[in-house]
Amino acid sequence: MNLVVAQDDLGAVGHEAYLLHEQLREEPDIAGVGSDKSGEGATVQAANELSLRHMTMGNELLTTLSVWDSQVKTVLQMCAHISNHLDYSKRSYAENDKRIEDSLRHRDGTAVSVSEISTYVR
Repeated sequence: MNLVVAQDDLGAVGHEAYLLHEQLREEPDIAGVGSDKSGEGATVQAANELSLRHMTMGNELLTTLSVWDSQVKTVLQMCAHISNHLDYSKRSYAENDKRIEDSLRHRDGTAVSVSEISTYVR
């Protein structure tokens, strides 16, 4: 079984990974939502208030926020890696295709015929 990937497919997947990266960079920032003057978001403010009232839920909420933030950063890194890799692959394959195409031309620019190519295949 042969793997066939069109350059357009690579570009489309890479673009979707980029769009997801941009969306995740902005939207899931639950730590910064409702920031006060000190820059603490509403979730941190709530966790601090709960902790001040000696409720263990405050620390748990901070832990949840920390895990969420870590996981979002991991997904961001994965999307960036996928996008960059597919952009590189698309360019690389295009360069290889051009090199192969150029190698199958005579000096005058005309294409090498199929019969000429088949003399090299045994």
